[in-house]
Amino acid sequence: MAAKNDSPKTEGAKPSSDRRGRMRPIGAELHSLIGAPMGRRGFAEGGLVAHWPAVVGDDVARATAPLKLAYPRGERRGGTLTLRVAGAHATEIQHLVPQIIERINGYLGYGAIARLKLEQGRLPKPRRPAMREPGPLQPAEQVALEAAVGGIGDSDLRQALDALGRAVKGLRRPTNPAK
Repeated sequence: MAAKNDSPKTEGAKPSSDRRGRMRPIGAELHSLIGAPMGRRGFAEGGLVAHWPAVVGDDVARATAPLKLAYPRGERRGGTLTLRVAGAHATEIQHLVPQIIERINGYLGYGAIARLKLEQGRLPKPRRPAMREPGPLQPAEQVALEAAVGGIGDSDLRQALDALGRAVKGLRRPTNPAK
């Protein structure tokens, strides 16, 4: 019968230095969070994927997405980068392959990529733009807002509703010409 591990448990031991209950920037933890999934795809560093629009340019980045990076066995040079390309852009991207390889190798600092493999397919949906700041109110809107919240007795509630009204009224949508 195998012997059990009878090592004494250390009660009240201090937690490791990386877990002291304080907040840490997400960028400091990013590699530990996505390192394994990115490593399986050949991206030892997530920088190429994270900075894809800056590396290849906005126009190319809108039509492509890096999928996998494969190197010859035992080497870190002369790899093949597989790109997913929106169907309509495949021919254009094929003509830009030398420039794309040059930009990627310039970003990485060495000849990591020797060829690109293009795979047609759907790209992930682009992110929605960040919410814009509300603009200033028109004088008539400001008077109407002050009249609407003026009768509220609680000053905290009145201030909160005033701020909400300014935000809602300040985010003007373009008028519909069909109406």
